[in-house]
Amino acid sequence: MFGKKSVLKEGTHVFSTKKNGDFFDFIFGVVTGIDGKKVGINGVIVNPVGLKNKVEQGKTGDRSRDILEHPTPDNVVLALVYRVEYENYADVIDLDKDKCDIIPADVYQMLDGWIRESLSEFLNKVLSLPLGSERDEAKRVLKVKMESLIDKHLKRTLYSVCRSLRILN
Repeated sequence: MFGKKSVLKEGTHVFSTKKNGDFFDFIFGVVTGIDGKKVGINGVIVNPVGLKNKVEQGKTGDRSRDILEHPTPDNVVLALVYRVEYENYADVIDLDKDKCDIIPADVYQMLDGWIRESLSEFLNKVLSLPLGSERDEAKRVLKVKMESLIDKHLKRTLYSVCRSLRILN
């Protein structure tokens, strides 16, 4: 009646974290194999360096620190507003030590699209420029990028983030 509960198996989309200094990087990917408590993941690991810098400079609130200390599939999009560094991830995590949350395919696609389309760079450029013609041009480029997105979930999320940041004028 309510659907089946997701189980961890090959092909399942997952979200995990990895400690990096005082904060966590986050991983999203697809399970490639399971051997007892060891799970192989193939995906992307993201270091939200822009948000880490803002927190270390004291330019953010408690919510930003919480995102870095306790990243979840629901809150990491807020870390993706600022500059990020990422690389492909193909490694094994230990379920006894590491977080491993099953995520819906559309959430995986949204996170993957956000990274692959370099949306953090477009948003960061708008936010870092002072008011004026350069910032207006960066907004225009961001709007063109938004309109070119095919994934509806990604587009809806990006519009929502832009509205909350008040950069859709």
